[in-house]
Amino acid sequence: MPGIRSVLFTVPLALAVLGTAAAPAGAASHHTGTSLTCRGEGADPDARVRHRTETLIHGPLRTVWKLQTDVARWPSWQASVKTAERLDHGPFRRGSAFRWTTPIPPNPATPATELEITSTVEQFRSNSCIRWTGPAIGEGLHIDGVHVWNFTAVKGGVRVSTEETHTGAQVDADVPTATEILRQGLEAWLHELKTAAEARTDGRRN
Repeated sequence: MPGIRSVLFTVPLALAVLGTAAAPAGAASHHTGTSLTCRGEGADPDARVRHRTETLIHGPLRTVWKLQTDVARWPSWQASVKTAERLDHGPFRRGSAFRWTTPIPPNPATPATELEITSTVEQFRSNSCIRWTGPAIGEGLHIDGVHVWNFTAVKGGVRVSTEETHTGAQVDADVPTATEILRQGLEAWLHELKTAAEARTDGRRN
């Protein structure tokens, strides 16, 4: 199947499937069972491709939340995000929309392309949860995704949990491969978020 980084996707999936974007071991832990929700809404219940994972970030909730919701600055800490722009103004909230791009290298199914992702926040609770949806489109590629994030202050930091589902002809054609690609992408996103948040926290302490 072609590599993809969907609207909710984390790392260029094509890079992940080529083995160049996998997160370091121990960056996140996989979870099964009850799906994550935000204001009662979760990921696509009918999607065949899904993954849920979480990590503990040693830093204040406000730092983690700011990094995640300041979309225009994603390229400063996510290497695979080349451009990112808000399509609305003001505080990040329900209804906020943003467009971001990531390059996709050539693979056996598709040529090299740039994936354009347009995300819309459907559910939102400040400092607690986000659910966004939208398409990821590139040459020969179209995937729809739903991405849910939960942020919980715990002893020692913040537990960040995320769950994502993908639907579309490309991912449905090879569910095991698509699921593994999604797993690598989500864990890489959490690893980069953890690295950026903990670096900011350490810098303020020094």
